[in-house]
Amino acid sequence: QVQLVESGGGLVQAGGSLRLSCAASGRTFSSYAMGWFRQAPGKEREFVAAIRWSGGSTHYADSVKGRFTISRDNAKNTVYLEMNSLKPEDTAVYYCASRSGGSTTYDYWGQGTQVTVSS
Repeated sequence: QVQLVESGGGLVQAGGSLRLSCAASGRTFSSYAMGWFRQAPGKEREFVAAIRWSGGSTHYADSVKGRFTISRDNAKNTVYLEMNSLKPEDTAVYYCASRSGGSTTYDYWGQGTQVTVSS
């Protein structure tokens, strides 16, 4: 199994920035890619960004392109989400997730970290 622990959430004013971290442990060698998702109150969980461990290719939701940046530190088994120009609609619980090689879905999930953007 892969264990994931998010950190870095908090309260920020609109236009501000936050950086989330996701530390992976356990069978991290089985992880092919990492993703960030978010879920706002009363809404379904949605994809935010993803990155492959090897090569570092990235993918973003249209709603965060140009504002959020996903990166990884392979030596630390950690993935980051740099969030800039935050908007109130970015308020949500943010989750990181791990996808195994050969899998089309994310297999392991963290417990989530709250991000609140005030107007």
